[in-house]
This record gives sequence, C-alpha cells and structure tokens, in this order.
Amino acid sequence: MARKPAEPKDDGDEAAADRPAARPVWTGNMRLALVSVPVKLYAAVKSGARIRFHQVHEPSHRRIRYQKIVPGVGPVDTDEIVKGFELDQGRWVLIDQDEIDALKVETRHTLDLVQFVGPDEIAPIWFERPYYVVPDGDLAVEAYAVLRDALKRAGRIGLGQFVMRGREYVAALKPCGQGLMLETLRFADEVQRAAPFFTSIDEEASDPELLDLAAELIERKTSAFEPGRFKDNYTRALRQLIDAKAAEKSVEVGEEAAGETGGGGKVVDLVEALRRSVKDGGKAKPARSGRRKAG
Repeated sequence: MARKPAEPKDDGDEAAADRPAARPVWTGNMRLALVSVPVKLYAAVKSGARIRFHQVHEPSHRRIRYQKIVPGVGPVDTDEIVKGFELDQGRWVLIDQDEIDALKVETRHTLDLVQFVGPDEIAPIWFERPYYVVPDGDLAVEAYAVLRDALKRAGRIGLGQFVMRGREYVAALKPCGQGLMLETLRFADEVQRAAPFFTSIDEEASDPELLDLAAELIERKTSAFEPGRFKDNYTRALRQLIDAKAAEKSVEVGEEAAGETGGGGKVVDLVEALRRSVKDGGKAKPARSGRRKAG
C-alpha cells in the first residue's frame, strides 16, 4: 500500500490560518484555458538555517573585506566593471550590463499550464526549488480550490513556463496538503546523462541469495518518512562549540575606520613605509601612496 508523502507541519491551527509573514517572490496568475487564478509564490525552504562564518584577521581582530583589484592598476570602481566571456585562451568578449538587461525576457505575470503528466514521469534530478502557491485574495480561493482538487482527482502534475526576476523557468504544479506547491524544473541542457558515469559497472545480475538478504534488510527498515528523525549533527555540534567558546571568551571585532575603504591595501603600504623611514633615521626615500591628488 502506497504511503502518503510527509507534508511540512504547521505550528498549530492558528499559525496555519495566518498569511505568510515573508514577502512573496512572485505575484501573477495561473491560467488553465480560460480560467485565470491570481496567486502569490512564497519560498518553501529556508536558506539561513545553517551557520555561516565571516573571516577575521586574528592579530588585529578586524573583519576581512574583499576589494576588486586589477593587477598593475589597483582597486577599481564598480562602474568600471563589465562582464566578460572567454571564447578561447586569451580571447574574450566584453558585454555591458545594459546590453544583458535589454535581452531579459518580457515579464509576463502569467503561468500557463500547457501539459499534465503523472507524478512518476519526472525523475527527481529535474526538480530544482519548491515554492508554496497561495491564492491572492478572497475572490481567488474558489478557483484555486477547484484547480487543486482537479489535480488531486486526476493524479497529475501541471507543467508550464513563467518569468520570475527576469529569468524564464519551467514549473511543475502539484497538490500539497490543503494547497498547491510549485517546483521549478531544470532545462534539458542543464542535466547530464547518467549512462556515461555507469559504463564501468557490471551489468550481470546479482547473486540471488545476496539479493534476497538485501531485500529482507530493506523490508525490515521500511517505514514512513519522518523528516524530524534526521538531524543536522554537524551544525548542532558547531553551535555547541560556538556557545562554549562564547562563554569562555569573546572578542570585539572592529569594522573599517572612515577613510580606509577604496584603497586599504595602499594605505597599509604607506604606513609601513613611513615606519621604515623613521626607523632608518629619515634616510629612506619618501614613499608614494599611489593615490590621486585632491582636486
């Protein structure tokens, strides 16, 4: 008997009734023939759940910043940077951001459902990122519910294309609990064929006795999927390490002082040169900072 897939759990009925606190990533219409349903998309996964570190210069306890530097030129302004595509060794094409913006697909706030497939017809490798689909306004709820229930009854996934943030996506629409979920799909040229990776694997059938033992072990360990059963032990241990070190000792990490941005590397070089000059009794030649004169 097929098991019902585990759905993300809400924190109580009251929380489930509330509108999402996050901002929608896309607002538009789902369209099936002449039926159009206003909806909003919300990210279904969180990107900030894991611990991220910053880099700190240990001797000075100051944040490490990154500058965009051209060899032989030094730090450059952002408005002097264009995008480059390497054709072959040493040959590049330079493209301005305005030229790229002009090529963006026209923003159509519509997702047309043009095909329906069975849930097992799309391999997991094609799925990219999930979003919750929420009706946009009370008037959209009835049509939204009809589309949800029709997909459930037919046992199908709806496919279509839409534009989000200037980029085109393939979308798979499927029922999710009381609502709908949209998952973006990869395009055909983004997925590598599996066959070349498995050519060295023996095609002969497995030993029947070993196969029976493996099947028995699988059956013993078969149960319903419970996401909460799997813990991120590395992140938990990392959090414990951070808390332990914080209780023992913490440091103040300074930000950049005013006037140090835009040429930090050369300021340090100048200071070091002046220190050497003082140490040498003023006999060293004056160091050039490389900075432009004011005015």
